[in-house]
Amino acid sequence: MPIHRHLRALRLSALSAHLVAALLIGPMPRPAAAQVPRAATIPVPPTEAEEITRLMQAKDLQGALKRADQFLVKNPRDLQVRFLRAVILSDQNKTADAIAAFEALTQDFPELPEPYNNLAVLHANQGELDLARSLLQQAITAQPNYVTAYENLGDVYVSLAAEAYQRALKIDPNRTTAQSKLTLTREISAKLRAVH
Repeated sequence: MPIHRHLRALRLSALSAHLVAALLIGPMPRPAAAQVPRAATIPVPPTEAEEITRLMQAKDLQGALKRADQFLVKNPRDLQVRFLRAVILSDQNKTADAIAAFEALTQDFPELPEPYNNLAVLHANQGELDLARSLLQQAITAQPNYVTAYENLGDVYVSLAAEAYQRALKIDPNRTTAQSKLTLTREISAKLRAVH
């Protein structure tokens, strides 16, 4: 089973808002009850990341990328916009650029699991299953309860198993146990794709 078909169906991870807020600004102070205004509140303008996300949802990837690039000229360390930029590049099938962007995020923010996960998906799509497995393990090390990384790791292991059975059959085409196992992994892969 080629992993690129299966993992491509998975959505790249998004950064959790509370994690980003904690990394960028720390815990938010809560106003005392007497300080909370009782009148109508003034709407807060959308953040740059929210505007870029809106463009992405409207399928204006070129506009979203342009806006992200312009913003990052003045704010090169902005985590959310850098992450969104990497996702945009991936969505545009600019794989080498997306990989470079996610790698930079893993270097600047090694405590975040999402860039490792997304790198793993991109590498798995290129058939680099061992590298994808290693990156997913780094994502899990960064956040041990990161469900998406565990799920993707399971998908990678199914693909690695299929590759191993195929190699066994190249060496010994008459090996019925390897053929049975290869058939089983293909059935599992088909069912996994159907779930996504």
